[in-house]
Amino acid sequence: MRDSVHIHYIQRNVDKNIKTISGEITSSLWNAMTNAKASPSLAVELSEIYAWTIDFYSIQPGDKFKVIYEELSVDNETIGLDRILGAWFYHAGKPYYAFYFAQDDAGDYFDDLGQSLKRAFLKAPLKFSRISSNFTYHRFHPILRIMRPHLGVDYAAPRGTSVHSIGNGTVISAGFAGGAGRMVKIRHNAVYSTTYMHLAKFGSGIRNGAHVTQGQVIGYVGSSGLSTGSHLDFRFYKNGKPINPLKVESPPAKPVKKEYYSDYVRLRDKLRHQLDSIK
Repeated sequence: MRDSVHIHYIQRNVDKNIKTISGEITSSLWNAMTNAKASPSLAVELSEIYAWTIDFYSIQPGDKFKVIYEELSVDNETIGLDRILGAWFYHAGKPYYAFYFAQDDAGDYFDDLGQSLKRAFLKAPLKFSRISSNFTYHRFHPILRIMRPHLGVDYAAPRGTSVHSIGNGTVISAGFAGGAGRMVKIRHNAVYSTTYMHLAKFGSGIRNGAHVTQGQVIGYVGSSGLSTGSHLDFRFYKNGKPINPLKVESPPAKPVKKEYYSDYVRLRDKLRHQLDSIK
């Protein structure tokens, strides 16, 4: 006797419903979303939108948020989040607006002045250098004489060459780190961080907790630690995982184009009024 399986294909309409939510931080954004009976994925989306303007490692009790978003549903059953349309985040005594706007068939988030919420990284931490070793999971270490991953990019440059931070951020480590030698690690936002290794010395004022700006000198090329010659070992991390610095697509920092600005202002004013009306 054979079992028979019958498959029926049923097409359902996916509906988009505009929802609003507001909350106040007591411990974490995740918990605040849960307390407001919203999907935790909304917290992830919100943190990504503001990743370049708000350090979510430093949010504190009393910070607040309001969000307008599209929710997807089938037969009145929620199936997920589509997009955040507008948001307001009050952090460290300052309000931050975010509005989704599409131009030239590409959408992004902008502030109330039409500036992109994203900030571009410098292409490289050195102005004059050459790549002497690439990102790889299989490289022969010249000192240890073993095969091991090299999860960064080596820039060969003369000793004393200035090393620049590729973006704004906070120094979370500055000191001697064994084989890495003199090392500076910078957290740029809740997603990205960078590390600069084998330095000869640190830049002026570079210490744990120091705030740095894009292009600021954070150290000078050297050969400290396990190093055979003067170079910078530069590493890039996304959510704590190393990624190839040469393949990072630096987010655009361009504002709303002039030809679309009047359309943006109308949308911004509508969404801002809705956000301001949320209790």
